[in-house]
Amino acid sequence: MTLLQVRNVSRHFGRLVAVNDVSLVVEPGECRAVIGPNGAGKTTFFNMISGFFPPTSGTIVFDDQDITAWPPHRRVVGGMARTFQITEIFPELSVRENLRIPVEVAEGLRLRPWLSRSADARLGERVDELLEMGGLAEKADRLVGELSHGDQRAAEIMMSIALKPRLLLLDEPTAGMGDQETYNVARLIRRLHRDHKLSIVLIEHDMRVVFNLADRIMVLAEGAMLAEGTAAEIAKDERVQAAYLGTAE
Repeated sequence: MTLLQVRNVSRHFGRLVAVNDVSLVVEPGECRAVIGPNGAGKTTFFNMISGFFPPTSGTIVFDDQDITAWPPHRRVVGGMARTFQITEIFPELSVRENLRIPVEVAEGLRLRPWLSRSADARLGERVDELLEMGGLAEKADRLVGELSHGDQRAAEIMMSIALKPRLLLLDEPTAGMGDQETYNVARLIRRLHRDHKLSIVLIEHDMRVVFNLADRIMVLAEGAMLAEGTAAEIAKDERVQAAYLGTAE
């Protein structure tokens, strides 16, 4: 069963066509990448998938349900989670406390005035599991605001994982990172994809990350799909080379 089907979506802002008739299919357990030059419409495309912008035309189907008109929070409940270009964390809280918030949300226990001892223990075990999974166990009690950009991004990704998504949308997860941080975050994404069978769609500018992680790649240019294929197919596509990777010889 196909997990996500984006069917011929377009998004207009007045006379500006930001995304024009773009389709995407994501199978369960697949890692897909969306690339393209600045202004290609990548983030607008993500905003439509995650519910922040309604498409001007086209439909979005997730898990065999038409979610085109669903607001973002309903999509989260339905099994979709997303990170943003700017890391969304609570810097004044510890890593453990940051993870505790979405864990409580996922368990339907947020804003409860009290928890039973067994429920509290269960939540604590889940937080510990996420800390270990994200490579953050040794930094669990540090304030997130004190961590490196790479560790903050890892914490944000694990906050999304705490919501138990079936599809994770990552918007430029390695933006602004050095080589070691990029490697660490890419390794985390690979682990979530391969070891935990998570379906992932990511926007990314670092071609090393894209070519090492993605099963298939879609290239956007000027709001339209330019090409789609495996890493090897995209790397040798002359249209992609001219538009994004450098002029073909």
